[in-house]
Amino acid sequence: MSGTTYASAGVDVVAGDRAVELMKASVARTQGPEVVGGFGGFAGLYDVSVLKDYRRPLLATSTDGVGTKVAVAQALDVHDTIGADLVGMVVDDIVVCGATPLFMTDYIACGRVVPERMAAIVAGIARACEEAGVALVGGETAEHPGLLGADEYDVAGAVTGVVESDELLGAEKVRAGDVLVAMASSGLHSNGYSLVRRVVADAGWAYDRHVEEFGRTLGEELLVPTRIYAKPALATLATGGVHAMSHVTGGGLAANLARCLPADVTAEVDRSTWTPGAVFSVVRDLGQVPTDDLERTLNLGVGMVAVVAAEQAQAVVETVEQTGIPAWVCGEVRRRTEADGSSNGKGIAGGVTTLRGSHQGW
Repeated sequence: MSGTTYASAGVDVVAGDRAVELMKASVARTQGPEVVGGFGGFAGLYDVSVLKDYRRPLLATSTDGVGTKVAVAQALDVHDTIGADLVGMVVDDIVVCGATPLFMTDYIACGRVVPERMAAIVAGIARACEEAGVALVGGETAEHPGLLGADEYDVAGAVTGVVESDELLGAEKVRAGDVLVAMASSGLHSNGYSLVRRVVADAGWAYDRHVEEFGRTLGEELLVPTRIYAKPALATLATGGVHAMSHVTGGGLAANLARCLPADVTAEVDRSTWTPGAVFSVVRDLGQVPTDDLERTLNLGVGMVAVVAAEQAQAVVETVEQTGIPAWVCGEVRRRTEADGSSNGKGIAGGVTTLRGSHQGW
């Protein structure tokens, strides 16, 4: 009788090694001369002498995952797009303070290592890192049999960037009279999937169902990757008019915009300046989801907002649109009054966001 082995316990070391081999080429494409050392070390190394010309560099960091969107990828057996969601969620969280992303690490936990599946996930992460201009310097793939199902996995990542201290964006620079420039989302991005999955499950919709409003299947729509705003958002800084930015993630537009406002102002968003995409109206109608719940959960078509000086608003809009992302003025910042109530930011004592009017075509 043979003894218990790691393989019999559910961990396949050979498959893990094979997965690493398949990842190497994708990861290498993200790395420039600042990345030091070979692939597979205990730690990723980055040569920060590239920061020597900064007067007072501040490092910015963020970590996140993509939530239950991974369940859709697993159900459809499509794994090469979820990496873009991961990169978008972490990179755009540091871009909003004006930071240029430098390097990123990722973590994949799975019930069973399928080398081709792991390589597809990492290839998606690497492609998105290239788009964002960030080096993928390392990662970890962990096999957790008994904790996760054989075909289940979850992904997480962390990114580090840098910003000059006197160029830091944030609430301190926002003033009454500033305007709000919206940047269109590509769809649901990576938030609210617990709501969306419940709606479609209750309706009995399968992921391979063709949805006329989408012009493709439900599954294809739900897997549209999170838009990566890193380069377009940073390009707007050259206008000299950007004071703050908000990445619209969990909590919706109002809560996330309030996070980048000082306590003495209110951001008024005019819903009539845009029409949310079909995926939002389908979720609303299919699940009879109340509007206020939609607005607290989904981005409703706006993935990033820049708070800018009024005289530079058009320049910011044009800079973003030159990259192929629709952008528009969606509101303004005014002095806060008692009638505006308390801050609706996510756990902070910041400003207030109010939404007025109705979306076109809604």
